[in-house]
Amino acid sequence: MKIGLSIPDFTWPGGPQRLGPTLAAIGRTADAAGFDSIWVMDHFFQIGMYGPPEREMLEGYSALAFLAGQTSRARLGTMVTGVIYRHPGILAKTVTTLDVLSGGRAWLGIGAAWNESESRGLGVPFPPLAERFERLEETLQICLRMWSGDETPHTGSHYRLERPLNSPQALTRPHPPILIGGGGEKKTLRLVARYADACNLFPGPQVAHKLEVLRAHCQAEGRNYDDILKTAMFQFDVGEKGENVDKVIGALRWLSGLGIQTVIGSVKNVHAVTPLEVIGEKVIPAVAGLEPAPAVR
Repeated sequence: MKIGLSIPDFTWPGGPQRLGPTLAAIGRTADAAGFDSIWVMDHFFQIGMYGPPEREMLEGYSALAFLAGQTSRARLGTMVTGVIYRHPGILAKTVTTLDVLSGGRAWLGIGAAWNESESRGLGVPFPPLAERFERLEETLQICLRMWSGDETPHTGSHYRLERPLNSPQALTRPHPPILIGGGGEKKTLRLVARYADACNLFPGPQVAHKLEVLRAHCQAEGRNYDDILKTAMFQFDVGEKGENVDKVIGALRWLSGLGIQTVIGSVKNVHAVTPLEVIGEKVIPAVAGLEPAPAVR
């Protein structure tokens, strides 16, 4: 099992003046501690589970670019980009730029978007759910086309690109890996089977069922289920001195038994960086050898 760091909250001691130095320290510490990846939310307002919308929120790709300059090995991505926030051609260029400047460490994390109040607050059109999923699939097609070097015009239901040129091309070949967030059984997991390199699920007893649904979609799409990385969100609370480490490791073993290969978790008091060091010293080595249990067929 691998461990990724999610940074969903930027309300830290010192206010905006300390955001840069604190984020840099977090990135450098996580990178050195052995975190496999670092992720930020693609939101412009803070979301309800972390606080009111007025709390500090950094734009995702700017934050990742900053983190790319502070790190050398951890992969970088958004958890996850709302498809309506960026035109597909610009999104492909943005992720490509991150991949090139980070030395080939970018992920494309993407989903159908859900935060209507944020979108309307900033003037971003927020179409109905069915159209957002149509746009999501078309965006995936455009990104893959641009990463393949195909410059022929794209004429789709929602987007027209006369010349989808992508230069420089991404370093990661055949393309930066794609993670689709969400566990919707009819649409989201079907898109994972068709286009993605990873899924991302909420932790819980439902994970095993969601993965079986994904397996069925893979069979229908002619896709190898084992080629898709299975990830889940998590919340790390190792305690001030690591007193909760055993409990955390137990939860990770349970998720591994359900079929999860990577957890991407927020860390309590991450601004203090000490919890990251504890995870690197005691948790990451303890779960490195975990393999998901084979599915019962």
